[in-house]
Amino acid sequence: MKFSEAKQQFIASWGAFGSQWGINRTMAQIHALLLVSPEPLSAEVIMEELNISRGNANMNIRELIDWGLVERVLIPGERKEFFTAEKDIWKVVKQITRERKKRELEPMLKLLDQLKEVEDDPKNPEVKSFNNAITGIRKMAGQTDNALDKLIKADENWFTGTLLKLIK
Repeated sequence: MKFSEAKQQFIASWGAFGSQWGINRTMAQIHALLLVSPEPLSAEVIMEELNISRGNANMNIRELIDWGLVERVLIPGERKEFFTAEKDIWKVVKQITRERKKRELEPMLKLLDQLKEVEDDPKNPEVKSFNNAITGIRKMAGQTDNALDKLIKADENWFTGTLLKLIK
């Protein structure tokens, strides 16, 4: 497979994976392009490479910056903005985990904490069933939160070693 073909296949696949991970396809494709680019790219180059509009490029680059996956790079003598992505995939995974936890898990935990304080007859079967479900979900979400905290704080060697131990 030629390089240009492999690059396009990677960008397309990363885009498809991104939509399964909860981000839009274009955002993931921009991230993929920046991930494999040896130099920072301008919005114009990103637009041209991916055949997307300026608005689409700018909106998704801003979102990638908000996620902490892309940063602006100043190039002396250039008026255009340039962008680069974190190349260390371990840092990328940790940052995505941190953001997903903040955007999805933490609001759910807050909601579950509010819901577990239902005031009603605890002998009522519906109330009891509701409370049992909320308690179970909260327990699992809390364990997930703890595990994600450990992943975020872990270094790559610890994580890989622990994962290999679990597989054996």
